[in-house]
Amino acid sequence: MKLILASTSPRRIELLKNAGFSFDIISPTCDEELDANLNPSKKVENLSFLKAKSVFDLNTDSIVIGADTVVALDNEILGKPKDTLDAIKTLSRLNGKTHFVITGFTVISKDKVITKSVVSKVKFKNLTKKEIENYAKNYNLLDKAGSYAIQDGVVVEGFEGSYSNIVGLPMESLEEILKDVYYGRR
Repeated sequence: MKLILASTSPRRIELLKNAGFSFDIISPTCDEELDANLNPSKKVENLSFLKAKSVFDLNTDSIVIGADTVVALDNEILGKPKDTLDAIKTLSRLNGKTHFVITGFTVISKDKVITKSVVSKVKFKNLTKKEIENYAKNYNLLDKAGSYAIQDGVVVEGFEGSYSNIVGLPMESLEEILKDVYYGRR
């Protein structure tokens, strides 16, 4: 059975490859609007399901993984920035604070549909205005929830929970599920 990642995120692709999986990549075709009536965990779970299902519906002989990641500060979702100024605004809000990174993921096969979310706690460094501006201008942040990437090693002071979850795919939880549904790995 073929494994498909319903995402073109370079970070998710790298995490899955580094874990030793062979898989195809297909971009999901669903509306990626988050349901405003749900809490952040339910929002990403719902969107991960819609992404996975949009790919599974055309590949019913496969196992499909869908995922969505958000950054939440005081239960408010901080999305991807529109531009560098928006990134600076978001980074300034996160500056010196603790927030949560939540990834919802769904694994769909002909026999199972499993949807979960994983939450990691992230503490931002206290940065100067100049450091925030330099980071926003010198790193590609426009495709990153919360306007940062932990793997850059610039803005995060520390974290609790899954590192790979903060990058975009909670590999520990995902691998546990894939053990049960996917045997053609490594």
